Amino acid sequence: MQSNSPSSQGSQSSPSSPLLSLPGAVPSEGRDAGVAAHYGDLFREQRALAGGTGFVDLSHRGVVGVTGSDRLSWLHLLITQHVTELPAGQATEALVLTANGHVEHALYLVDDGETVWIHVEPGTQGELIAYLESMKFFYRVEVQDRTDAFAVVWLPAGSIAEVPDGVVVRETAYGRDLFLPRGDLEKFAAEHGPAAGVLAYEALRVEGHRPRLGFETDHRTIPHELGWIGSAVHLQKGCYRGQETVARVQNLGKPPRRLVFLHLDGSEVLLPPSGTPVRVAADGPEGRQVGFVTTSVRHHELGPIALALVKRNVAVDAELMAGDTAAAQEVVVEP
Repeated sequence: MQSNSPSSQGSQSSPSSPLLSLPGAVPSEGRDAGVAAHYGDLFREQRALAGGTGFVDLSHRGVVGVTGSDRLSWLHLLITQHVTELPAGQATEALVLTANGHVEHALYLVDDGETVWIHVEPGTQGELIAYLESMKFFYRVEVQDRTDAFAVVWLPAGSIAEVPDGVVVRETAYGRDLFLPRGDLEKFAAEHGPAAGVLAYEALRVEGHRPRLGFETDHRTIPHELGWIGSAVHLQKGCYRGQETVARVQNLGKPPRRLVFLHLDGSEVLLPPSGTPVRVAADGPEGRQVGFVTTSVRHHELGPIALALVKRNVAVDAELMAGDTAAAQEVVVEP
């Protein structure tokens, strides 16, 4: 797994997981430090998750809670998603944009009827909370960093694992996020194993073409480039920072770049790391750069695969090169 994490995404540390003491655990590095990269068998872990068994420890992610009677109407003014009437238990996702419409935070949230539970990229919760606190004004809301008390655990789609009583669940088409009391992590692991590492989770994420903040984004990313329009950006609402850029690009133009999925040449030993230049193969090794790799992984069925950002005008049928590695592209975001 490779990341393209910009320095602007913060460096607040996340708690180290007690599950790193499980047999075979190999610690992850970089953005995902604090949890296991794998537990000794990457492909077995991927196959288990794809089959709906096991879980992934995502306890390094930041957790934020928003309470108060105005929590949904207030958040609605600040984020890209329509949440004023969000039903309790319904999962959604949203972005916080800069004034120029660039992606600053990605929020994965659910309301339990009393609290909006949000998980975010590791180490970014401090900056998010600082922004939210600056926008409270007279609204009846309270914002809390719950990272030390709650851990995110992911159950794959198809899992029949029973969720402990009282645990908040964020259910999506590709799995369930559990906001588990951090002190219950080891008990949960003993009852719901086998554990799978974040490398297996990332392989399924890339297969599913799901972008990740700090990996598929840089300082100039706008939501349209990554396919976040619709899933994280509601086009029938305004009144949030950066909305003018979203509307202008949607109505009058096209984003300068687009996300693509790459099938990489399996004969290469090494994966092209994040930031590897992408060129059109027909232009040769000295051809101009048309994009860059954002995340590359090894998949248990597809072999080496990656996500990349390329210029919008790159032909959808063009054979590409990721560094020295041949790459066949699949369209994720239409040009």
